[in-house]
Amino acid sequence: MDRKIFWPVILLAVFLSVGIVRSEFTVGVKEGDWIEYRVLLAGTPPEGHEVVWARSDVISVQGKTIDLKITSEFADGTLLDDTVTMNLETGQLGDLFIISANLQEGDVFPSVYHGNVTIANLEERTYAGATRSVVSAAAAGSIYFWDQDTGILVEGISEFSEYSIHSSIDKTNMWESEILGLQPVFFYGLILIIAAVALALAAFLVLRRKD
Repeated sequence: MDRKIFWPVILLAVFLSVGIVRSEFTVGVKEGDWIEYRVLLAGTPPEGHEVVWARSDVISVQGKTIDLKITSEFADGTLLDDTVTMNLETGQLGDLFIISANLQEGDVFPSVYHGNVTIANLEERTYAGATRSVVSAAAAGSIYFWDQDTGILVEGISEFSEYSIHSSIDKTNMWESEILGLQPVFFYGLILIIAAVALALAAFLVLRRKD
C-alpha cells in the first residue's frame, strides 16, 4: 500500500476504535427535579461509602452546568448534605450522577474520573413504577444505567472482592408511575371513556323500555 494512503488509514482506524466523543450535550433535567435512591450494601465497603439511602435535588441549571444538592443517609443513621456542580461538556459528573440526555448506543461522553465512557446498550426497563428507555455503560468495575430522556442515573451496580453496592431509584418527580402498564393520563382517560359509554348504554336501555 502507498505510504501516503497507509498512515491516514491507520490513524482513522485508531480514531474510530477509541470512539468519538460527542461535541454536543443536552441537559435533560430542570430546577426542582428530584430523585431518591435505595442502596443495598454487602460486605465491608470503604469508609464513607456506607450509604443506605440518597436523594439528589436539582438546584439550578445554567447552560451545560447543573448544581445538585445530594443528601446521603449512612448505615448508622447519619445524614450528610452536599452540593456538587456537574458540567456535561467538561466531564465533571461526580460519580456519573447525570449525563447528557438522548444518548444512543455507541455514543461517547467524557468523565473526569472515568475517561471517555461509551454507551453499550439501550433497552426498556422499569424504574419508579414506569417503563423507561435506559442506556447503560461500564466504568471502573461498575455498571451504570441512566434514563435516556433525562440523563439521570437510575441504577448503579458495583461488585468487588470485599464488598458490593447496588443503588436503584426509589422515587422521583420526573415521571409518573404507570397504572396497569399505562401512563396515568391514558388510564384515567380510558376510565372516562368507559364511564361515558356505560352512561350512554344505560340511557339507551331506559329509552327502549319507555317505548
